Formats: sequence, C-alpha cells, structure tokens
Amino acid sequence: MKHLTSFFLLFILFSSNLEAQSIAILKYQGGGDWYANPTALPNLIEFCNANIDTQIQPKPATIEVGNTALFQYAFLHMTGHGNLVFSDEEAQNLRTYLLSGGFLHIDDNYGMEPYLRKELQKVFPEKELEEIGLNHPLFNQEFKFPKGLPKIHEHDGKRPQALAIVHENRVVLLFTFESDLGDGWEDPAVHNDPQEVRLKALQMGANIISYVFKN
Repeated sequence: MKHLTSFFLLFILFSSNLEAQSIAILKYQGGGDWYANPTALPNLIEFCNANIDTQIQPKPATIEVGNTALFQYAFLHMTGHGNLVFSDEEAQNLRTYLLSGGFLHIDDNYGMEPYLRKELQKVFPEKELEEIGLNHPLFNQEFKFPKGLPKIHEHDGKRPQALAIVHENRVVLLFTFESDLGDGWEDPAVHNDPQEVRLKALQMGANIISYVFKN
C-alpha cells in the first residue's frame, strides 16, 4: 500500500507540474560549481517561451538532489566543472524521480565527466550512458540538427556527444559532453560567442525542452 501511495503522489505532482512548466537547477555536493552559468537557463527559458510556445516560469528554482520537492519539477538541469558526490539517499531519490517520469539534463561545463560517471553508477547500477543516434527526436524537434549535438566551445578536441540513460524507450537523463551548451545560452557579453553559435546552442536547448514538455 505504501508503494502504491507513493506512486499515486508522484502522479499528482507530475500532472500538476506539467501545467506549471517549471524548471529547477540541481544542487549537488562535492565541491563542484553547480551554480555555474547563472544567466544560461533564464535566457534559454526566454528563448523557448518566445519561439516554441512554452510557458515556463522565467526564473528557475534550485533544488538539492535529496529533497523530495524534486518531484514538483518535470525538468531538472545540472552543470559544473568539477567534482560531485551523491549520497546513497540522494542517488535513490534521483533514481525514483527519473523512473517516475522526471527528466535530468546534465551539461558538462568542462571537467565533471569522470566524477559524473562514477556517481551515476549509484543511481543506475544496471544501466550505462549510451550515445543517441542522429535520428533521435531530440535532434528533430522544432529545430533540426542532422549532424547531432553542436559544438559550442572547444575543450579537448573531442567531438560533442549526446549521451543518455533510457528507461522504457524514454530518455530520462541526457548528458551533453564536449559541447558546452550552457555557455552558449549565457548573456552574449559573457563569452562573446558569434551569434550563429549562440543560436545553435539555444535551438538545441529548445529541442531538449520540447522533448520533455511537448512530447
């Protein structure tokens, strides 16, 4: 009965949230800068509301990994440069959230990839990150990306990759690696990216938003 009650509560939370269309930044432990790119998400939200007919709250919330209020948000965003740590309780909370209909986008701002892979083993010990194909809906929503994830900032000369954890044919976690979408979402003066590069970042971000809120 407790198990059924929990999932009934999750259903109610996610159903009400889909109307509100709110996004939250995931705050984690370990010393990494979870707060990086402060202008990124507000700019992406503004772009989506203006261009793909979403009605997302303009200011993203901030929520800790272990907080049960996680379930009030259909879309979580996580970024940073360095170390991150999930406790066992946090890993279980995040797992329940994702398997119950939630979505997490992790954008590597540079340097978090080895730490992330280690911690994701706590969340999904039975699953691996898998690269999604060019025919995936994420590349074919409102905006078309026939070559896949765009390169926004160069780091180590590696190609950009969209890596996912899939549950029941649905991407529940998307890890954008060697792309740095968030830098492209920031205010133009922060990185002085060419307009066409920044537009690619915003359009790819809009596709991710659309995949969650409009599919």
